[in-house]
Amino acid sequence: MDVRSRNYLLMNRQALEKDIKTSYIMDRMISDEVLTLQEEERVKQQNTQKERAAMLINIILTKDNNSYRSFYNALLHEGYSDLAALLQDGIPAVSSGNRKSSMDGMTSYVKTVLCEGGVPQRPVVFVTRPELVDAIKQKLCCLGSDPGWVTVYGMAGCGKTVLTAEALRDHHLLEGYFPGGVHWVSVGKQDKAGLLIKLQNLCSRLEHDSTLSQRPPLNIEEAKDRLRLLMLRKYHRSLLILDDIWDSWVLKAFDNQCQVLITSRDRSVTDAVAGNKYEVHVESGLAHEKGLEILSLFVNMKISELPEQANCLVRECKGSPLVISLIGALLRDFPSRWEYYLKQLQNKQFKRIRKSSSYDYEALDEAMSISVEQLNDNYKDYYKDLSILPKDVKVPTKVLCILWDMETEEVEDILQEFVNKSLLFCDRNGKSFHYYLHDLQLDFLTEKNRNQLQELHKNIVNQYKKYYKLNTPVPSQEDCMYWYNFLAYHMAGANMQKELRDLMFSLDWIKAKTELVGPAHLIHEYVEYSSILDQKGSTVRENFQEFLSLNGHLLGRQPFPDIIQLGLCQPETSEVYQQAKLHAQRETGTFYLEWINKTSLKNLYRLVVRPHRDAVYHGCFSKDRQRIASCGADKTLQSAWRGSQLSRKLAVSQ
Repeated sequence: MDVRSRNYLLMNRQALEKDIKTSYIMDRMISDEVLTLQEEERVKQQNTQKERAAMLINIILTKDNNSYRSFYNALLHEGYSDLAALLQDGIPAVSSGNRKSSMDGMTSYVKTVLCEGGVPQRPVVFVTRPELVDAIKQKLCCLGSDPGWVTVYGMAGCGKTVLTAEALRDHHLLEGYFPGGVHWVSVGKQDKAGLLIKLQNLCSRLEHDSTLSQRPPLNIEEAKDRLRLLMLRKYHRSLLILDDIWDSWVLKAFDNQCQVLITSRDRSVTDAVAGNKYEVHVESGLAHEKGLEILSLFVNMKISELPEQANCLVRECKGSPLVISLIGALLRDFPSRWEYYLKQLQNKQFKRIRKSSSYDYEALDEAMSISVEQLNDNYKDYYKDLSILPKDVKVPTKVLCILWDMETEEVEDILQEFVNKSLLFCDRNGKSFHYYLHDLQLDFLTEKNRNQLQELHKNIVNQYKKYYKLNTPVPSQEDCMYWYNFLAYHMAGANMQKELRDLMFSLDWIKAKTELVGPAHLIHEYVEYSSILDQKGSTVRENFQEFLSLNGHLLGRQPFPDIIQLGLCQPETSEVYQQAKLHAQRETGTFYLEWINKTSLKNLYRLVVRPHRDAVYHGCFSKDRQRIASCGADKTLQSAWRGSQLSRKLAVSQ
């Protein structure tokens, strides 16, 4: 144990021995695995309360820093806040006595690193939880310079993200252990297409100052390889933070022999990856004293001045940071309603959490329902509109400007009202504001407005069409990526069959979207929305899906290939070909080629079974027109036979 910690125990020993009852304190220390059952028995054998307290302190003095922290936390939990205050300044340092407090560690260097890495800012109302912040720092220090994983796990709403971000606000930690910087990625629940988008965005961020402009990775394996090289060559000794991991298979895309911190509801999520592993468990509830501190900050009162209902409110909230913050935000606006909100919570008691990875829906639904009901009627309608936002997506202000047909300043004022009441979160990193809902808040809205979701989706699609008319968003617009990623999602949610078919079967849309993100997400949408797209048969959808699948190695290249020319190479019965021909006929001043013997070739678009890996320079038919030879920048000569026979490939010598 540190000398300073030991001295604080000795200095305050008399007060501790006089007041504490050891039974409940020892229960907590045993659960923290710093006190053994044999040591508990030694304490119980003493005759008086004071003697039992003295024996417990003697045992603690023989142990390490973790025992001091556990003893301090037990005093807080068991109502000895006055005694805990005596020991607070003696809490052991995080590492080697060089620890700076989180508040003191925010140097200009730290601010720059965190801003560039996309680390979330502190909440407006923030209370320290030093024991957990220190635990995260210690585990990060344990990584040293070796690759490995630190998992911060616990139930949703317990503060994993806030605590992780706070641990990074330390100059010594960043400069000494991660001089290459930190890179924060909000992952969430993803399928393979969604994960590819996350990887593409991360690679784009890491390559932002590169002199060479590279196309986005076209698949997860390519993205994994590019990320590995970037972390090895450009961001050596940096930390990758993956926030809100649900599935272990997602981590395999980031298993690149680098240093990674993840937050998750699932403790076992790192079982599928290799390397050193460390864990930090975040308890499902705040300490009672911390809950009171949050309420006191919201209502701008000292803890000692809080009304008696405050203790009952914190107990009814089960220490959930999210619930306490929601109630605190309400009390800030209506400071006389302590009894009212307490009764609202008591009328529907919280159910016990059955699994650490599941939500406590009843508790949070109740708290959020109370918050929403306090909004004026106009604001309630605006908040209802957020029901159709996709999960784990930060929405640019411009999207909501289009939805509500308002100026930016008006929209920001409305959204700030939601932020102030803890009903919405705002990310101010970057040039513009981005807003997002917590998963639980979105689940609450979705369930509450289930019967109106189709109309809400239809409204946002109509507002998009009204704003853009026949045009499409361009990359320079802040809302561009949102529409390319989620316009089809909203059309499907609205069951707008014609509009969805017109969008997904448009070469203009396909060209614009694949130029930005590659073909993977489009192919995923063809599969995801096939039940709607196939209302009049599956042939057209299959034509477009096959076109993207077979030309995926070409789409996304720089310079981007002419999609009309690619479409003209499809069979004449294909809808892709028919659209491409119409486009070609309308174009003026552009030269297109069309195969004249397509009708005699059954598998024209499968002629090259193993395509070139780079640009093709030359190609020609054999005299009998049964074979095609081609050569290209990948230094190979390929010969393909008509029909289903495999191609031959020969290396071209220098």
